[in-house]
Amino acid sequence: MPPPARGGFQVHFVEHEPDMMAIGGRLVADAGPDADVMVIDVAVMDGDWRQEVRTQVVERLLAAMADACGLAEPSPAWCVDFRVIDEGSWGSRGGVLSLLSLLDTGVFTEEKAKAIRARLGA
Repeated sequence: MPPPARGGFQVHFVEHEPDMMAIGGRLVADAGPDADVMVIDVAVMDGDWRQEVRTQVVERLLAAMADACGLAEPSPAWCVDFRVIDEGSWGSRGGVLSLLSLLDTGVFTEEKAKAIRARLGA
């Protein structure tokens, strides 16, 4: 079982009506009532997101969703977008947040905090 998400990380679920999504120029509503379409948009603060880490996140997310839906494997119609928000471009609580402010809170291992600092040039 993969490790749980770190405390403070947010996941938002948004459901769209089938006539509000299209794949290949065709409305999902026109694909029939059994269309199994899912788009998962992962947005993260800039940090140590090497390709192998991104791959793990996407694969674990798809596996967890398949498990939650009682499926042996993810549907081929499920998509994951992995977006990195530039440092200084993430806002909440009336201001701009920095990943750097989280590095000394214990949320990250010392090794990961060091890698993030190196990546961000801090």
